[in-house]
Amino acid sequence: MKNIINKINSRALLVIVVFVLGLNSCTKDLDKTPTNGITSDAQYSTADGYKQSLVSIYSNLAYGDFLRYYWDMQEYPTDEAVSTWNDDGGVATYHQLAWSADLPALAYTYKSALTTITYCNNYINESSEGNIAKRGFTGNDATAIQQYRAEARYLRAYCFWVLMDCYGNPPFPTEASLGTTNPEQIQRKDLFKFIETELKEIEPLLADSRTNEWGRPDKAAAWALLSRMYLNAEVYTSEARFTDAITYCNKIINAGYSLESHYKWLMLGDNNLNTNEFIFTINYNNTNQTWVGTNFMTLGAAGVPASVNGVSDSWNEFRFTQQIPAIFPSADTTKDKRAQFYKTGQDLIVKDVSKSTDGYSSFKYRNVKRDGSAIIQNNSFGNLSDIDFPVFRLAEIYLTYAEAVLKGGEGGSPATALGYINQLRGRAYANNPSSSVGNITIDKLTADFILDERGRELYWEAQRRTDLVRYNKLTTGTYLWAWKGGTIAGTGVESKYNLFPIPTSDLLANPNLDQLLGF
Repeated sequence: MKNIINKINSRALLVIVVFVLGLNSCTKDLDKTPTNGITSDAQYSTADGYKQSLVSIYSNLAYGDFLRYYWDMQEYPTDEAVSTWNDDGGVATYHQLAWSADLPALAYTYKSALTTITYCNNYINESSEGNIAKRGFTGNDATAIQQYRAEARYLRAYCFWVLMDCYGNPPFPTEASLGTTNPEQIQRKDLFKFIETELKEIEPLLADSRTNEWGRPDKAAAWALLSRMYLNAEVYTSEARFTDAITYCNKIINAGYSLESHYKWLMLGDNNLNTNEFIFTINYNNTNQTWVGTNFMTLGAAGVPASVNGVSDSWNEFRFTQQIPAIFPSADTTKDKRAQFYKTGQDLIVKDVSKSTDGYSSFKYRNVKRDGSAIIQNNSFGNLSDIDFPVFRLAEIYLTYAEAVLKGGEGGSPATALGYINQLRGRAYANNPSSSVGNITIDKLTADFILDERGRELYWEAQRRTDLVRYNKLTTGTYLWAWKGGTIAGTGVESKYNLFPIPTSDLLANPNLDQLLGF
């Protein structure tokens, strides 16, 4: 199935519209239950009604602002992107690593994640055992609703992970406090424990790996989030958990996933075919209008014309710094096919951050089919994306496994790690994961090599900031890139910029929050 969001009907969509229109601040109003009649017992009188409301949460995640603003936070502070327009609330400041709590952009991901958490909290309440029994559900319907509830808990856990990763010690609204009080602030290590516990509790309630509808989480999605958390656990809790990262990577690897044969297939308009590699996705379809999500990633790449991206001419939003092409053997696909740099009319060196032709761009995101043919636009705009966004895919799991092994985790081996990395490189160099072209030897397999390999494999997939923080390279002077810290050669900055501050708007709205705990 291409897109679970296609199943949303007007009634479920209205739940979102009415609720969102009523949100005026970040957590003060986000801790309230929707008050429109649609979310009463009438909405949840059937198992289908429960599914409709669940789909509305997925729709908010995809067609709200979340992915665009989260991408901004993960890419613009790094070597992977500079902003031409300084839009989205002042994102050019991200690249300077010089923000304050008053920067409008800081509130966007924060509010979007908390909005989804609030939808999930409401759904979790409505799907409690008591409500299921009160409404007379038994048998298969009760079992289905129990799985839906587990999926809502997963989406909430994912959004809490985003807040933990980006903001450190965020507010902590739960289903228990919904509609009663301003949420309390939670410490990062305590939130880590909460997410970890949630994912392990819901694991048996989720669908088996690779059996759920496309775009809905299953057991492997829970394992993937755990593996990512454990890889970064030392940042979050001061305790390394590399052995646990390997454990959950192994669960995924043993569940039957494999790499797609062509890297260029990963971000195409028919990438719903990538069922071998993709673990959990945020889905898009051009019948639903949005200028965020993968539409932003496709059209935002500077200079790329409609004939290449398959949609329309570029918005000229973002480009790479020159440090990213430098980690590839060539700035074209003649060797490493992941080097999908768009160079026509683009200069390699970023001399002026606001000049859209300074810095190579990329045609990684293309709204065409695998065979290069066009995708029919079922909308009045003619330029909307069908590209699904892989929140987790097997390539990341291979990279996590290798890094965790190299950093001392048990339960894996350097030889196995090398094999996984060489599968990535076989695909990159020969469109064949089994190829030996591009292979490296064990002496080349170092932690720093893995960081560069993550850059080659996962660029523009909203991971770079987290990676650089884990390697202690985001703020320090150990690795510099163009305009880091606001200088053309790059400079180190204060370590506090490894986190984003809680937005001033929410500090004013919620007296339970303390900026000193969050920044």
